[in-house]
Amino acid sequence: MNPDDPLLRILACPLDKGPLHLVLPDGPAAPDEALYNPRLRRRYPIVDGIPQLLPSSGEQVSDDEHEDLLKRMARTEGTTGTTGTTGTTGTTGTVS
Repeated sequence: MNPDDPLLRILACPLDKGPLHLVLPDGPAAPDEALYNPRLRRRYPIVDGIPQLLPSSGEQVSDDEHEDLLKRMARTEGTTGTTGTTGTTGTTGTVS
């Protein structure tokens, strides 16, 4: 999966329905691509380019792995310019 894939904007965690972050492999010893929910500390694998988003497919990560995944997320998001999250756009008005 590519960091700029439009699918990333609509994928959500099956448990809390919040946004997921793409985590790319960080060398040969690192796990494969995954989607990560830092709020619940759950990682969902991507197998043959297909995100596995069943609640039972996600795995809880340790504190050390959570910190590593946050660093990898920052590198991935820093290179693409996207955050992998969805937000709302508000309007601003003027007060007379």
